[in-house]
Amino acid sequence: MTSTEYEKNDKKTKVLNWFKNPTRSSVINIAWPVLVELLLGSLFGMIDMMMLGRMRDNSLSAASVAAVGMTNQPLFIGLSLVQALNVGGTAMVARYYGSGQKDKIETTLKHVMLLSLFMLAIPLSTLGIIFTDSILSFMGAEADALQAGRMYFKVIMVGFIFQSLNMSISAALRGIGQTKIPMRINLFSNLFNVFGNAILIYGLLGFPELGVTGAGISTAISNVIACVLLFCYVIKGKSVVRLNLKNRFKFQKDIIYNLIKIGLPASLEQMAMRTGVLIFVKIVAGLGTVVYASHQIALNILGLSFQPGQAFGIAASSLVGRSLGAHEHSKAEDYAKETRKIGSMISTLMAVVFFFFGPQLVGLYSNDPIVIENASLALKIIALVQPFQSSQLILAGGLRGAGDTFWPLVSTFTGVLMIRVGLAHIFVRVLGYGLAGAWMAVFVDQFVRWIFVYARFRTGKWKYAKLR
Repeated sequence: MTSTEYEKNDKKTKVLNWFKNPTRSSVINIAWPVLVELLLGSLFGMIDMMMLGRMRDNSLSAASVAAVGMTNQPLFIGLSLVQALNVGGTAMVARYYGSGQKDKIETTLKHVMLLSLFMLAIPLSTLGIIFTDSILSFMGAEADALQAGRMYFKVIMVGFIFQSLNMSISAALRGIGQTKIPMRINLFSNLFNVFGNAILIYGLLGFPELGVTGAGISTAISNVIACVLLFCYVIKGKSVVRLNLKNRFKFQKDIIYNLIKIGLPASLEQMAMRTGVLIFVKIVAGLGTVVYASHQIALNILGLSFQPGQAFGIAASSLVGRSLGAHEHSKAEDYAKETRKIGSMISTLMAVVFFFFGPQLVGLYSNDPIVIENASLALKIIALVQPFQSSQLILAGGLRGAGDTFWPLVSTFTGVLMIRVGLAHIFVRVLGYGLAGAWMAVFVDQFVRWIFVYARFRTGKWKYAKLR
């Protein structure tokens, strides 16, 4: 065997040994389906935006892109509140699974689903449909964006009800590390959404040309499909996470207590996040429809960079929760550190792509040179954000899995609601830095949040959070 062949074999051995590490293997097994699901979900979202950005009428196209961005912000408030409740569900399911109390998993899922549906999804959807114009006007929508987005918002708020149930079941499955089923179902529904968008936006196959409203209809139907498939899966009883509709349901004080203890800080965190982002969006919207369209395209691409942090954050939540449930504190810390290491490697690679290939990425959305220039500059700043963003998301996921949701709340309240909004106002409205100033504020916000979360993780006090 030649020296070159020895070197190749040595490299293969090192790669295989890297993957064989038990801690790393567990992290990757849980994280990769979530990462694939989130990345392809974002990719499908990017394709949707590209479809709207390439409609024949340029002014209507810009208004549609801006309308989707403005309607997404209030929708995200509702989704974030549902997700906050799901944080409690994931942490509890992981703890019960790790401690062998599998009988408590079904009743936890039922609590989360019912609370999500009747306390959040239905009331918020109803309010959104009734006050559509007021909400969009508050978001800073100009006449063209308001006209384009009115019906779109009403339709997606109907789909929001089904999406909330989809999120609750997926969160419970991820709590036990079962991430492949949500991945397959959500990929199927997203693929349906892409084809549905193409048909209804452009009026293909004999369907009417509905523009941005068609995108809303396709999205709502895909949410219904995902909800039905997930519901059928847990009813069949093939998983530890199951639903038996024949069993009598009764609200239990301990489960409600745990959901409130974990979910209330998480809900306040999401409210702080979405309120800050909403104000931030209003500041950017004041720069005009074309600049806001550039901002929305940059946000859409930024969604890709969130995915490694979110995927490995979900893996950290599951593995940390299960380890603490089994009273393996050092193992919980090892899982958190390993998830951060791998997620940061992936985010760094994405940062390089954003920094050097920004114009090419933005060019997929729009041919407008002003849009390309503004969004490309934003992507360079986004690239610098990556190391702090990824680490913060993953470590915060580990803290949530432990049930320690207070410090992520403090970090978000300080970073988003105070730092991002305050600096955006100064950079955009006072100093006139435009869209670049807004994204400079995002950079400082992410850095501050990383400091808070990392400092809390270093104390190790999160290992001793108690649940009933």
